[in-house]
Amino acid sequence: MSDDHRKLLREMFDAAVAAAHPSVCLPPHIARIAPPKGRTVVVGAGKAAAAMAAAVEQHYPATLEGLVVTRYGHGAPTAQIEVIEASHPVPDAAGREAAARILKTVQGLTEDDLVLALISGGGSALMALPAEGVTLEEKQAVNKALLKSGATISEMNCVRKHLSAIKGGRLARAAAPARVVALMISDVPNDDLSVIASGPTVPDATTRQDALAVIAKYKIEAPAAVLAHLGGDACETPKPGDPVFARVENILTATPQGSLAAAAEVAKKASFTPCILGDLEGESRDVALVHAGVARQIALHGQPFAPPCAIISGGETTVTVRGHGKGGRDAEFLLALTLALQGFGGISAVACDTDGIDGSEDNAGAIMTADSFARAERAGVDLKALFANNDAYTAFEKLGDLIITGPTRTNVNDFRVILVPNWAGR
Repeated sequence: MSDDHRKLLREMFDAAVAAAHPSVCLPPHIARIAPPKGRTVVVGAGKAAAAMAAAVEQHYPATLEGLVVTRYGHGAPTAQIEVIEASHPVPDAAGREAAARILKTVQGLTEDDLVLALISGGGSALMALPAEGVTLEEKQAVNKALLKSGATISEMNCVRKHLSAIKGGRLARAAAPARVVALMISDVPNDDLSVIASGPTVPDATTRQDALAVIAKYKIEAPAAVLAHLGGDACETPKPGDPVFARVENILTATPQGSLAAAAEVAKKASFTPCILGDLEGESRDVALVHAGVARQIALHGQPFAPPCAIISGGETTVTVRGHGKGGRDAEFLLALTLALQGFGGISAVACDTDGIDGSEDNAGAIMTADSFARAERAGVDLKALFANNDAYTAFEKLGDLIITGPTRTNVNDFRVILVPNWAGR
């Protein structure tokens, strides 16, 4: 891969992240929110929460109060809104205490007050307030098992909602009769508002039976207290049509599609035809095989687009953990792609998480160069063995191709680009 292609891949990722940054995507929406007669209380949760709070402080024309919770290391300086940091993806006591304070903050408000909720991906784990009868430790156990199971984000959040005292529309219920405006950055396929951070301000159409079905499907060994809680109607969430949502407005301010489109513009300027596949789900290694097939078809037959072409996709894949290695879903995708293509046609690629953290490691993702497979062979790096051990991080670390950005303070989930040059397949 030429240095130009490596640079282009990074520029496309940077453009995707920039399009979803709160400093860019929030101001137009903040400008349309009229201050209330009473108080403006700000609460929120997610990897972008601190940067969202900073944007609100900069652009909202009235006095603010409140607090938000974000991931450790994802904070941002604020003057009026308190920022708390907690653990992600497995919740901790700091997240539990922050969620309890958020719930208390919105209670007792009047019709003259406004709750400004700042919601982004990661908020489900960060705003972890277990339902009565369920301990934080029990919720942690279920969360860890779900993360390793291969469950989709929608499935995981269905369970989380029914084990929570604040998610699944319960924050909106606590805030009534105050007006609630939620500014949301989507990190989920199809931008399902009820799934973003488990929808604390959104009606929930899922049921406790759905949550039990997820636990059964993935053979989760849930604690007895969890099963007992899900066995009773008390765990049910507020449903569509509930009057508690009469004064609630949920607004999408940034979406995965918006970031993919921003990257596509960069590709066009570099004379690569963008082919946006959209938001995808599924096992990372399986999604990689599909992408490899599309890339070969473009290279060999000029279908569905003639090279040079940039295949762009987002969404949230999953990894069923079988080994003991390091690496998130993006590095796993990229290693599977590397093995599938083995340098075919000079094709290169990038796969990163837009929050800057791929899984639980310190990298956003990695780059696959046209000679990654060959370089690994020359260096004695057994990519197949590392792949079998879910150790994609080590594979790209040894190749020197990790991408480390640090926290980006936004999150529209996975970002993937495959560059098929005009000489590919020849």
